Amino acid sequence: MSEDTPTPEQEPTEQPDAAAAGLETGDGEGIDPATLESALVGGDGRNIDALYNVKLDVRVVLGRSRMSISDLLELTRGSVIELDRKVGDPIDIMINDRMVARGDLVKVNGDFIGVALREIVKDFIPGS
Repeated sequence: MSEDTPTPEQEPTEQPDAAAAGLETGDGEGIDPATLESALVGGDGRNIDALYNVKLDVRVVLGRSRMSISDLLELTRGSVIELDRKVGDPIDIMINDRMVARGDLVKVNGDFIGVALREIVKDFIPGS
């Protein structure tokens, strides 16, 4: 054993956090299951604190539209793109390309807008 290799007495006893475990990928890729397991396993096997610093891509989707490339190239300032939603319809809240909730646009602090959650979308789990 080299001098740089810690002995069991020298190893830290703290539970790992997300940054130390390499969970903050920031590139949109999934987390390696082995890394996630090593970060979560603590004294009692439940260390949710390791996930608090994991960054997620959150999107608010007002609507969708489909158009040809030629129509897209003709767009100019002031062009209107018709979406598949009506005024007053709930908007989708997506996390990492998965819809997790629906909500309504609201005015916040003067000129800012936000989303008031209307419902949380639960995944269908077969057999439950």
